[in-house]
Amino acid sequence: VQLVESGGGSVQAGGSLRLSCAAPQYTYTSYCAGWFRQAPGKEREAIAAIYTGACTTFYADSVKGRFTISQDHDKGTVYLQMNSLKPEDTAMYYCAARTGSCGGYALVPSNYNYWGQGTQVTVS
Repeated sequence: VQLVESGGGSVQAGGSLRLSCAAPQYTYTSYCAGWFRQAPGKEREAIAAIYTGACTTFYADSVKGRFTISQDHDKGTVYLQMNSLKPEDTAMYYCAARTGSCGGYALVPSNYNYWGQGTQVTVS
């Protein structure tokens, strides 16, 4: 399964970005998709996840109210809308996927079988 992220870039604090994660092999197939990030010298951090079969969403406390995960089921694409960005949001952002439901571990990296290459987000 190939996951392709896009939409990263540089933005000033308070700005917005929308990340996309294309998973064409999952078009019309329900799956669990997650967004994670990793800053230099830090562990990979869960941000949000969605079970596309029921549009069930999960969020880390650090991004609740600022980030929104959504999907386009027809395109097999998951989005991460990031608003009110802060310098501490600077990191490499990764999408991940697993076939089927998220189970009880939507925000746990080891729950996912497939990972994208990452897209850099820099907030200054």
